[in-house]
Amino acid sequence: MTRRPDHPLLDALRSGALSRRDFVRRALAAGAGLPAIGSVLAACGGGGAERPAAGGMPPMPAAPEGEVAIYNWSDYIGETTIADFERETGVRVSYDTYESNEDLIAKLQAGATGYDLVMPSNYAVRVMREIGLIEPIDRSVLSNWGNLDPAFLAQPFDPENAWTVPWQWGTAGLAVRTDRMPVPDSWAVFHDAGWRGKMTQLDDMRDVIGCWLKYRGRSLNSVDPAELAGAKADALRAKANLKSYLSAPVKAQLIAGDVWLAHLWNGDTAQAKTAQPALEFVLPREGSMIYLDSMVIPRGARRRRAAHEFINFVLRADVAAGVSRKSGYGSPNAAALAADPSLLRPPSAEEMQRLEYQEDLGAATGEWDRIWTEIKAG
Repeated sequence: MTRRPDHPLLDALRSGALSRRDFVRRALAAGAGLPAIGSVLAACGGGGAERPAAGGMPPMPAAPEGEVAIYNWSDYIGETTIADFERETGVRVSYDTYESNEDLIAKLQAGATGYDLVMPSNYAVRVMREIGLIEPIDRSVLSNWGNLDPAFLAQPFDPENAWTVPWQWGTAGLAVRTDRMPVPDSWAVFHDAGWRGKMTQLDDMRDVIGCWLKYRGRSLNSVDPAELAGAKADALRAKANLKSYLSAPVKAQLIAGDVWLAHLWNGDTAQAKTAQPALEFVLPREGSMIYLDSMVIPRGARRRRAAHEFINFVLRADVAAGVSRKSGYGSPNAAALAADPSLLRPPSAEEMQRLEYQEDLGAATGEWDRIWTEIKAG
């Protein structure tokens, strides 16, 4: 494997001349992406900021405050979740939405201290810990914690779940019209000319190159030149059979029957399935990527007990089920899945062994970009 060139900030971090927190702040100021920063922190070891001592946090109020401010991704809440919480608890909810982890962190760094609960993705949690943007969860007031599926706990970005509570998960795989073709179980289906013109792959560099790395048993975060060359060859072979590279808009084509097989997200597949029952989502046997979003408390939140009250509320089986029914994505809540068989099933223990979280590619990003450009042009 070729050695990736270092950066002055990375050199300073490794030498100890720069603290992890200052590294994050300077890297963000220099325009580095959150996945990149999270990946560097993981590679340099250490679990990030430690849980503050018991005396380092203000005491938890005995009763929830009268209001809670939530900042979440758009289209990521149940139809009646907010109204039901307000009715049951008497706590009024202020609810805003964002479109990226970068937007979330930028707003918190800019001094938006009015939020009590936010939902970052896995790689963003590590960064938010390093720059002191979040505070620990108090599990002693979360009576519904036991509803969570252990498969979504103890993740590398928070091994003790001291800072995070799982919210929703997603993965990419195969969306197939079972009334038009047999159900495949491998990325190899895109190499089958028998379905030429009826298949699409996501218009996304990481997902396409990543799936072909997984196809050959490699990490979807590989930066090995030989492995990347093999993924490029597999992608070009598949491209000859594709109708196009297409992401969310492919849902309409799957519903209409213009596309029979799509490389797609599980949530988007579930959304399309409401209009076309013949659609099914398949996780290829070689594996794919997975992400996990979590609920966290911003540092300095003024209504910590109300935030915990909301967390405990959405950990209830019926409430968690309502969130996933609306979003189309997976619930990490085992009790919700037991209560509602219509929800997306979580990966089995065996499937989890084949799933992988995306990490930043560091200096190899340029090589990936070049390969993706050549695939699209090929």
